[in-house]
Amino acid sequence: MITRDRLVDACHELLKADTFKDYTLNGLQVAGRSEIGKVMTGVTACQALLDEAVAWGADLVLVHHGYFWKNEPVAITGMKRRRLGTLMANDINLLAYHLPLDAHATLGNNARLAAELDFATDGCADGDLGSGLVWLGTPHAPMDSVGLGRHLAQRLQREPMVIVAHDRPIQRVAWCTGGAQDMIMQACDAGADAFISGEISERTTHLGREMGISYYAAGHHATERYGVQALGEWLAGEFGIEHRFVDIDNPA
Repeated sequence: MITRDRLVDACHELLKADTFKDYTLNGLQVAGRSEIGKVMTGVTACQALLDEAVAWGADLVLVHHGYFWKNEPVAITGMKRRRLGTLMANDINLLAYHLPLDAHATLGNNARLAAELDFATDGCADGDLGSGLVWLGTPHAPMDSVGLGRHLAQRLQREPMVIVAHDRPIQRVAWCTGGAQDMIMQACDAGADAFISGEISERTTHLGREMGISYYAAGHHATERYGVQALGEWLAGEFGIEHRFVDIDNPA
């Protein structure tokens, strides 16, 4: 067992959460019991994840997508009331980290996605490795735009949407998990042949084609499953607590 405050402080320090200007609250979002022995992790604090946490007897739920986003309605009604009610009725803590968990140099979503795809990382487009959100590297083996799409499908177990912009070999790849499609311009400026993110917008197709950089919408959920798992495993190893990751299916 570990105290909630010590666990939260450890996560906050590890992820340097206070250095990020984010769209949401990073850290403890809902306070529950003060002693933590079981941590459940998931990508998003949806009702299905909360129900799994109640059934398992979790003391704390740790997610990438929590609550209290900028410009969301403040009234605690409907779905929001049910979610918060589940946490509070069962004395479960909710801990969430958004951009800090994307950017961490070893446990973050970008770092873990690189490991999952077997990419060699060599820096960030906007700073030293780990300090920014757009990461750069090289594939594990030579491949073209179509081959990279097949590699993503095999490793992530879902078919990406692929915008092929050229037929040259992919020698340099950039990636940023989640809803980062507009960072394709940073990827192009950094000299990448391909850019991987989670979502695509109508404009992304034209940007990729006209800038000559192939684009891959590999899934917001699919690209962000790995960081929160890594953080949960780190907590388990550091403090001797139980950890369980639950992957709630989401095709987006």
